[in-house]
Amino acid sequence: IFLPSFQDLFGVSMVVPLMNLHIKSLGASHTVAGIIGSLYGVMQLFSSTFVGCWSDIVGRQYSLLACILLSALGYFLLGTSTTVFMLAISRVPVGIFKHTLSISKALLSDLVSERDRPLVMGRFNAASSVGFILGPVVGGYLAELEGGFYQTSFICASIFLLNGGLVWMLPWSEENTGNKEHHQEKGKNSFSAKANHDLHLKSASKGAMTNTNLFPSPWIQVATVLKKIKEIACSNLWDIFLVRFLMSVAILLYYSNFTLALEERFGVKPLFSGYLTSYSSALGVLAGCLLGPITRLYEHNTYRILLHSSTFTCMLILLYASALNIWMVILSSTFLAFSTTISRTCIIDLELTIGGNEASGTLLGVGQSVTSVGRIVAPLLSGIAQEFSPCGPPSLAVGLALVAILIMNANKQKYCSHGNVKLKNQ
Repeated sequence: IFLPSFQDLFGVSMVVPLMNLHIKSLGASHTVAGIIGSLYGVMQLFSSTFVGCWSDIVGRQYSLLACILLSALGYFLLGTSTTVFMLAISRVPVGIFKHTLSISKALLSDLVSERDRPLVMGRFNAASSVGFILGPVVGGYLAELEGGFYQTSFICASIFLLNGGLVWMLPWSEENTGNKEHHQEKGKNSFSAKANHDLHLKSASKGAMTNTNLFPSPWIQVATVLKKIKEIACSNLWDIFLVRFLMSVAILLYYSNFTLALEERFGVKPLFSGYLTSYSSALGVLAGCLLGPITRLYEHNTYRILLHSSTFTCMLILLYASALNIWMVILSSTFLAFSTTISRTCIIDLELTIGGNEASGTLLGVGQSVTSVGRIVAPLLSGIAQEFSPCGPPSLAVGLALVAILIMNANKQKYCSHGNVKLKNQ
């Protein structure tokens, strides 16, 4: 599971940095390039919840394999795109079905205990981040060759096909048996008794249908997806998703004008900003590996880890916004890589703990949609804040992070009660 996630981000990060350059070489304007970039984000926004819920219904293997193969098709079409229209078409299957990381996280959630989940998720994020660090380097080298973008796209498509082969060879029969026992032990942690009961009925129905048919009919799948989404929408998870949204926008605001702000405030070149970003990404990998000792230190209390890491993130962004020299920026970037990696893992774990693992695909899909909304909102807020000062976006980020911390404190009793249940079950 870790190897496909590494290969996924490795392949994608080879192509994405070269995308705007290729669009420009096809004669498109900056506006058209922006529209094509937004097209991908909008499709991700609306598809992530449905694809995640779909994986709960038809199973991880079928959904993960379908997403990998259709993403491979998209990158293959990208490698043959000689017009702007063809390039836009190639982004459609990728925008709708590239949710392989979310489904892989749901699969890991199915396989591991709640006690080990933050550690495993941290290592998963670390493996993925390594691919994100190495990919741009390889992509930049290939871009120097004649027809480098097309070669890079075909290599990316080939990597997805290789991932499909790895997923096909996984021992799914054993994993499914483990899931069934694992879910029975953790059923009482789901977001409501009614939803939990319905999910058990659906699991039994799905098992019965699997014995007669390979998959439920499309209409049954659509009806079940809509019912699951309705259950999540009517649950008491709104505050967790709101915290995720606020912290996501805060981090995106921090990075939104990072290179430009460093140049305006301290006169450093974009090359230095690139090195600093790579340095932070490498530290993020290390932070993922340190989650095990951190969770043991906190006695596996995910809420406390999330609260403290979010508070630390808020303080570090404030330090960056008020930095008097470049060394303060380096200091804030160093520790921010740790706090954001830990927060990202903990918010996912808290969603699954309170929401219930039996709808893990749906929960992770909704969470991804929330983050996608943040990616749409953050550039707009950044542009407005930047009109006032280069420090405007990070200053606004501090305010949003403070609101998220206040929400977590206001709902402390709910989080702690679920944490106590989690410890008793272990």
